[in-house]
Amino acid sequence: MKTSDIALFFATLQAANPMPVTELEYTSVFELLTAVLLSAQATDVSVNKATRHLFPVANTPQKMLDLGLDGLQSYIKTIGLYHAKARHLLQTCQILVTQHGGVVPRTREALQALPGVGRKTANVVLNVAFGQATMAVDTHLFRLANRTGLAPGKTPLAVEQKLLQRIPSEYLVDAHHWLILHGRYVCQARKPLCWQCAVSPYCSFQNKTPPPAWPIRR
Repeated sequence: MKTSDIALFFATLQAANPMPVTELEYTSVFELLTAVLLSAQATDVSVNKATRHLFPVANTPQKMLDLGLDGLQSYIKTIGLYHAKARHLLQTCQILVTQHGGVVPRTREALQALPGVGRKTANVVLNVAFGQATMAVDTHLFRLANRTGLAPGKTPLAVEQKLLQRIPSEYLVDAHHWLILHGRYVCQARKPLCWQCAVSPYCSFQNKTPPPAWPIRR
């Protein structure tokens, strides 16, 4: 993608969706962190179905701890990898209670010190909850960045760094949402819907070279 087209690319996405938001359901920073942690290798739809029952019962770190492992697992057993996620979530809740007064920290270092919280999860929380210009590169965003030529890279970190360099500052805070939603619903993996894509005039995709495979399981 030409540098001169990038602003037009994002202006088009902005015009179609002026106030993009995550599709995960939450009412607090802790609920957001929980939902994002549970969403690894799972769909937002499956996470929302589980948390609609979980959050009315346990919407704070202490209440989550009070459920215990078996109790928590009973709420999230429909989500993939729920055994490991339940352990990580309870460990995270314990750290939040003992080290952070039950409050989700606002720094990347503190977030990534929590069990089950990697760079992508931290980026989502920093962006959605605290309005920081971070880029959470999931499989959709990785594919779109490579396919369109917006930010080619062989690893999620390489794509993230290039996106932060190439996206104009006025679009950075919301860019994460626009790109993920566009990758999820339009620039799909097997068959991108190019004929209904509003940003196709700025895209470098030639229907010949597929984007690189997602290199990391999270």
